[in-house]
Amino acid sequence: MTAAPNEATTKDDWTPSAVERERAAYRASRQRRSALIATLSTIVVLGVAGTLLVTSPGWAAVHETFFNWEKAKESFPDVLRGLWLNIRVMLICGVVILAWSMLLAVMRTLRGPVFFPFRMFAVVYTDLFRGLPLLLLLLLLGFGMPALGLQGLPDTSIFWGGVALVLSYSAYVAEVLRAGIESVHPSQRAAARSLGLGYGQTLRFVVMPQAVRRVIPALMNDLVSLQKDSGLIAVLGVVDAIKAAQISTAIDFNFTPYVVAGFLFVCLTVPMARFTDWYARKQGFQGAGGML
Repeated sequence: MTAAPNEATTKDDWTPSAVERERAAYRASRQRRSALIATLSTIVVLGVAGTLLVTSPGWAAVHETFFNWEKAKESFPDVLRGLWLNIRVMLICGVVILAWSMLLAVMRTLRGPVFFPFRMFAVVYTDLFRGLPLLLLLLLLGFGMPALGLQGLPDTSIFWGGVALVLSYSAYVAEVLRAGIESVHPSQRAAARSLGLGYGQTLRFVVMPQAVRRVIPALMNDLVSLQKDSGLIAVLGVVDAIKAAQISTAIDFNFTPYVVAGFLFVCLTVPMARFTDWYARKQGFQGAGGML
């Protein structure tokens, strides 16, 4: 009896056919062609736009007012120190938002008439804080709450600014999580209950892992938005990156510090946005972040 060929050897000995090699070569050539065209078109567009910009009337004044290198170097340390405050606010608020939003989403999806008050609270909460502008919340809480002088509550603007961010963003994130929970097929719950899992166990071990995984790209986009909106606490007088830029600008009315602050925020948000696109493509979301 002839022995069966070794599977590993069979795989190693396999070579693509001529047709397959032609297809691979054609796809590679198309990719190279697309990359070359994209590079050339980008260079041309940027070159034309840059030429029109630097040769336009008033460019010298714009350059001096918004892109002064000496002013940028002078304001950079203060703006960078302020940015560290924005990062801390974003990280702390992000954790609180995720926990509170998950609780709201669970309350919104509870079944049975006995849980109606919880569902009503979640609905009213999300409708209210999605309807209120974030800037209005910052002004109400950041200036109003410290003015009350209530005992046992912090009176710092940065604390109430963080509370405003949590209240506003949790309303949006709760709806994202609720959509993820409701996207899990009811048969998943039924199968878990048939195995003897209780409601809480089903939610914890079966529903929530699937729900969170499905909405991670949307949650990461909300995190990118939170990174930017953390700069709104500057309206309360907190010296973050934007407030530091405003203080530096007030010295000589040169607006380069604002450009520096914007550049630093972009350096934070762009990597997170690209990571979001990469993760979405990895999870099979078609067209996520595609360029070519």
